[in-house]
Amino acid sequence: MKPPYPSVLKQNTQFPTNIPSNITYALVHEWLTPKATGGSELVVKEILRFIDADLYALIDFESTNPDSYLYQRQIGTTFLQNLPRAKGDVQKYLPLMPIAIEQLDLRHYDVILSSAHAVAKGILTTPQQFHLCYCHTPMRYAWDLTFDYLRQSPLGQGIPGLFTRYLLHRLRQWDVLSANRVDHFIANSHFTASRIWRCYRRRADVVYPPVKIERFTCTADKQDFYLTVCRIVGYKQVSPIVEAFNLNGRNLVVIGTGTELQKLQQIAKPNVTILGYQPDNVVQDYLERARAFVYAACEDFGIVLVEAQACGTPVIAYGVGGAAETVLDIRAHPECGTGILFPAQTTAAIVTAISTFETYERKFQPELIRIHAEGFANSVFESQYLSLLDRYYHQWKLGTQTRSGEV
Repeated sequence: MKPPYPSVLKQNTQFPTNIPSNITYALVHEWLTPKATGGSELVVKEILRFIDADLYALIDFESTNPDSYLYQRQIGTTFLQNLPRAKGDVQKYLPLMPIAIEQLDLRHYDVILSSAHAVAKGILTTPQQFHLCYCHTPMRYAWDLTFDYLRQSPLGQGIPGLFTRYLLHRLRQWDVLSANRVDHFIANSHFTASRIWRCYRRRADVVYPPVKIERFTCTADKQDFYLTVCRIVGYKQVSPIVEAFNLNGRNLVVIGTGTELQKLQQIAKPNVTILGYQPDNVVQDYLERARAFVYAACEDFGIVLVEAQACGTPVIAYGVGGAAETVLDIRAHPECGTGILFPAQTTAAIVTAISTFETYERKFQPELIRIHAEGFANSVFESQYLSLLDRYYHQWKLGTQTRSGEV
């Protein structure tokens, strides 16, 4: 795909940089589908708000979606676009993704920006191109979730399991190799930065993802129910939350859908209401009215935790990963606490955390919780991202000129 227009920093950006105005940009992401609506897609949308970059992905089904902000946009894709069921289950083509991403020819751009949680950082570049990667996580299939995948999938058992293990081994090798194609990494949390170092031995600056704080209203008048919102899949650990409320009898509302939805419906007692999928406006209403938001997954960042706090709603969360960076435990921050962190993804730990929350409940101040959430606003992301882009581009440019004898 040739660039349909000059891709430059938008002139109306609030935080202009010293990068020359004629620099061209390409932004690479993994996949763009109606079901892909998580934090990584929000980062893509935000970057496109202040940088006119040509967009590329393994597959794209958003440019034909009238409800998408990408509707009718020209987007470069790979051969995966035309494979069967790519729209709904592109992850099954994981072994082909490294080959696919390397087929995108972006040699005519000056700067490559990637938003990566799998293979987007593996784009091929030349010595004359600067590559800045915003990393949401090192590829979970190949690293942290390998043994979960092997245990839960039929492809992880028997003779097929040997082949799957070999593929994951080769995928890890490619993943480390492709990290060397990145000039600088930005991580979405300190937790992710530590994983980037563990997997790639590369250092990363931290810029938290953008959260649309202005969408939410800080509400002091909370109602008598707890809330959790997420995809209902194994690693999100929703079952221990439901079991905790089965034991303590408090009212819980569960919003989300996924492979474990039927299991939750079977074990939930009458005090647990499972709503399944709900549109954004309904989720927002529940976030604003909830007594507290409960979350048991280990997230790299966890945007929904910040969204709850933007509503002035305290958060009860597993205290590992992004939650440890976005939630201030009131026991450690008595003047400005925003929630309670618990130490284990177990029913017992969640029951104890809820009891602890109720002990401290009157000490939470919704307006202070909201102020804390505003530190993750879109404008903060834009300022920090552009600042790092400006700094590292000029460092790279100076190094390039020095090596070529121009200075």
